[in-house]
Amino acid sequence: MADTITIRTDSETEHALDVLTHDGSSRSAAVRQAVLEAALRKERGAAMRRAVLRMPLGEPDGVDVAAEICRDREGER
Repeated sequence: MADTITIRTDSETEHALDVLTHDGSSRSAAVRQAVLEAALRKERGAAMRRAVLRMPLGEPDGVDVAAEICRDREGER
């Protein structure tokens, strides 16, 4: 059984709904599709973050980037 939800729209949301229903889709179908796509983007983003966090960092190269930048900027003072 499907639940019914009610939302309050503003002019920006009404414009978005107009764009999404321009092809003849119903407002209900447009909202359902937008919710599904937003959830998919969020899940993909979380999966990408997890994948990046699992990436091996490799071995340190011994370069202190902060010290290099500091040395480069000493002449600017």
